[in-house]
Amino acid sequence: MTTRQVFEKALAGVQSDILRMGALAERMVHDAVAALMNQDAGLAAQVIAGDEQVDQFFRRIEDQCIALIATQHPVARDLRVVITGIEILINLERMSDYAVDIAQATMCISGSCLTGKAVAQIPRMGELAQRMLKEGLDAYVQGDADKARAMCALDDQVDYIFDYVHGQLTAAMQEDPGFINAGVQLAHVIRYLERIADHATNVGEAVVYLITGERRELN
Repeated sequence: MTTRQVFEKALAGVQSDILRMGALAERMVHDAVAALMNQDAGLAAQVIAGDEQVDQFFRRIEDQCIALIATQHPVARDLRVVITGIEILINLERMSDYAVDIAQATMCISGSCLTGKAVAQIPRMGELAQRMLKEGLDAYVQGDADKARAMCALDDQVDYIFDYVHGQLTAAMQEDPGFINAGVQLAHVIRYLERIADHATNVGEAVVYLITGERRELN
């Protein structure tokens, strides 16, 4: 096997692991929102427990990327591929952390009555954030810069819903002091979802950089 073949095989392994980690992060985001809306403490606990698996992925892939740089000395596009992998890795780890934060917020308001226009919009935020994560990874696999750009445009919808829900929660807490604890936790939840969408945007920007070699802010 030539040096080039060794490099390409190792790189394919890194990319495969990144996709597996991404699928896990995507599931964690989905399950965290489902646990919140269904007040499912058991599912929330599963999300929290899943963070260890994400951390294991992170450490293994990070070590693989460092080894590639140290032993293969990649340049030009090869170096961009490795750097992009590291950037996506970091953002996936942060998204999974926010999924855990949502699950922990669910634990804090277990048994609360979650109704109203504001709460009803939270699943939509979760769906958009999850879709952005999935489409960002699809763009990475397919090498599709246009798909990455289109995905990043969804962040505007997430921000719009965030502003609406935040305003509704603030008004609800002012009207009903008994809602303050739940309202504060839900305010944290929508902030976590907004940050997940931001990290998905970072993934999209990394994909565009990988393909074009240009750094562009897409948020």
